[in-house]
Amino acid sequence: MIISLPPGDFRAYLFDCDGTIADSMPLHYLAWKQALGEWNCVFPEDLFYDWGGRPVADIIVSLNESHGLAMPVEAVARRREDLYRRLLPQLTAVPGVLPHIEHAYQRIPTAVVSGSTRDSVTVSLTTLGLLDKFDVLVCAGDYTKPKPDPEGFLRAAEHLNVPPEACLVFEDTDMGIQAATAAGMASVRVPQPRRG
Repeated sequence: MIISLPPGDFRAYLFDCDGTIADSMPLHYLAWKQALGEWNCVFPEDLFYDWGGRPVADIIVSLNESHGLAMPVEAVARRREDLYRRLLPQLTAVPGVLPHIEHAYQRIPTAVVSGSTRDSVTVSLTTLGLLDKFDVLVCAGDYTKPKPDPEGFLRAAEHLNVPPEACLVFEDTDMGIQAATAAGMASVRVPQPRRG
């Protein structure tokens, strides 16, 4: 099923990565579960999806606070990333978004705006054979305030030299949609692929 777009003359497409381009959320959750399990930390699946779009370091800090733990943020983040990379052979693309990426390629500017690290985004897009389809990557570390703040989307629009109101955002999370709205951009919600 191809995702239908809102009406408008859009001059740039901005895509979230995890859960929007890459059907990576189930794999990320498995990696989180294993990495946190090594510290006896529970991360309920519904909370994981509620927090979609948050940077990894922020999630670990929040889990430390709520569980009274002192997990080393960088070490747990690295471990989670290593575990995710081991699962990459299972990674697939979100089918309804691919036709829009293909249609936009070399026609209108495109960017990925993600709460994940540049390494994580690059390896996911490379695995899917899509890295060369995007003009700009804006990842964790490229901006100071994560979604739902609009900074990442505004930075991408600036890099593409397209005004925010002429951008269309593809997102799978509430925080991402809120960030797009705060940036003055139209958005389309990407539903989670059906399982089983």
